[in-house]
Amino acid sequence: MRIIKSLAPVFLLIPLLLLLSSCGEKQQNEPTKPLYELTKNNNIPKFDVDNAYNQVKAQVYYGPRNPNSSGHDNALNYLQNELRKYCDDVELQSFTYTGYGNEKLNLTNIIGKFNPEAKNRIVLCAHWDTRPRAEKAVDPKRRDEPILGANDGGSGVGVLLEIARILKTNKINYGVDLVLFDGEDYGKEEDLDNFCLGSKYYAVNYRHTSTPAFCVLLDLVGDKDAVFAKEGNSLRFAPQVVNMVWGIAKQIKANKFLNKDGGYIYDDHIPLEQAGLKAIDIIDGDLIGADTPVKRRNYWHTHKDNMDNIGKNTLQQVGDVMTQLLFTLKFNR
Repeated sequence: MRIIKSLAPVFLLIPLLLLLSSCGEKQQNEPTKPLYELTKNNNIPKFDVDNAYNQVKAQVYYGPRNPNSSGHDNALNYLQNELRKYCDDVELQSFTYTGYGNEKLNLTNIIGKFNPEAKNRIVLCAHWDTRPRAEKAVDPKRRDEPILGANDGGSGVGVLLEIARILKTNKINYGVDLVLFDGEDYGKEEDLDNFCLGSKYYAVNYRHTSTPAFCVLLDLVGDKDAVFAKEGNSLRFAPQVVNMVWGIAKQIKANKFLNKDGGYIYDDHIPLEQAGLKAIDIIDGDLIGADTPVKRRNYWHTHKDNMDNIGKNTLQQVGDVMTQLLFTLKFNR
């Protein structure tokens, strides 16, 4: 799925933005407002964790959602129809990719938009596909079978679908894109070229009316005992966004967000960062590798990635942080 780089960051080529000054100069004492800031809001909508949990369960109902499978086809129909209930506009970004053994993959990013014409906007994203193989399975005979991906894929999507429901009835004055990436988990171990296929395609081919202020990726956000450290690449390329999100978590006492640095992880935020976007990853990085001290949590890339591991308290905390962010965020220009 993705690789932790615990000792060194993933080196990325980020476009250098040059700011050219005009002949006129601003007055020295003229204050410059930031592009956005957080404001006080005593009317934050309620994040319905039961709905988020049921949205994860609904995805698992279709079985593995690996590309070219029946589960993938059925989940695609379900997810786009769910977003159409809530979003102002839904775009299907379909493309093909030649995989292993010249396999032709039919992939689709699903993009739900609120206030699509707004210049000021943010992106919240997750991947909706699941892994086509279970190389960490104990039984070697089952390592070529696809996984259910309740947490690895399903949890982030479940949170975003509940966010979509909230945004339908609680209007905001800036734009939000909810992006569900396909093909994130296709690659074999150590083959980063074949991971994050949907986010790579999105980063190159999708054009916003304006550049999003920032992007927040949700991945592996449903485990009962999840902990969210500050992912290394996120801190390297969007430290202000990381600190803003973790600051919200501290404010609302979402204690699964730890005030400590985590490992460097290759995930869907990396192609976004490579395209020059400020992107961060909220991820339970300790799960990666299926070698945690907690035996139950060693289900990454196995067939045990099922609903038994999903905790409503974790979904609630992640959902509350995202809801607080959305409804306290204010753009100044």
